[in-house]
Amino acid sequence: MKVIQVKDYEEMSRAAAQYIIQKVQQNPSITLGLATGGTPIGTYQHLIEDHQKNHTSYQGVKTFNLDEYIGLSNDHPNSYHYYMDQELFNHIDIQKTNVHIPRGDQMDYERECSYYEDLIEENEGIDLQILGIGNNGHIGFNEPGTSFQSKTHLVNLTPSTREANARYFKSIEEVPTQAITMGIGTIMKSKEVLLLISGDNKKDALFNLLHGEISENFPASVLRNHPCVTIFADEQALKDIKINDN
Repeated sequence: MKVIQVKDYEEMSRAAAQYIIQKVQQNPSITLGLATGGTPIGTYQHLIEDHQKNHTSYQGVKTFNLDEYIGLSNDHPNSYHYYMDQELFNHIDIQKTNVHIPRGDQMDYERECSYYEDLIEENEGIDLQILGIGNNGHIGFNEPGTSFQSKTHLVNLTPSTREANARYFKSIEEVPTQAITMGIGTIMKSKEVLLLISGDNKKDALFNLLHGEISENFPASVLRNHPCVTIFADEQALKDIKINDN
């Protein structure tokens, strides 16, 4: 696990984007695992700027998103389908047939989970998985207590996660109570993980990740067992934390 300290959110976003761009240039048919939420927005903006300025191409790139809310259609402004289109896909030359996000508006969610998991395996897994971390250690929507062996599955969102995401909705009552998420076991099969952590509010989560016990009660701790993890963390997130790269 390699920890790279950056000054702030902007530097983290720029450094992460450059890391991804280099991987795409090295392997134009790379499969990326993508995240949503507030953390990766800056990274995606820098990917767009690079594409417009330097013409880095994504035509051969495949993507798999971590998760999607249950009950929201693809065009709902708070769906992750909509988020990805607005924040990245509509601004680069990626082929929409190469974009994969769980569908949250299906009647048979168990079937959708199995289909998504099979699709990832058929494409030989994720080459580079981009992650953020929740205050309770969740990765994707894998909440505390999720099995480290879990595959793509349906989850009940905890009150703390719904509260954290309520800022994107008119009220907390509108925040969905369930989601489909890539499982921890699925994430751990990724060849490489890029974890982005920014802000004073994430310092406790980062400390637990680096120095706490490896436990399903803190899902992100499993990443210490992954052979290739790079963390970009800013000064606020790393405040008073001792870094031991391993």
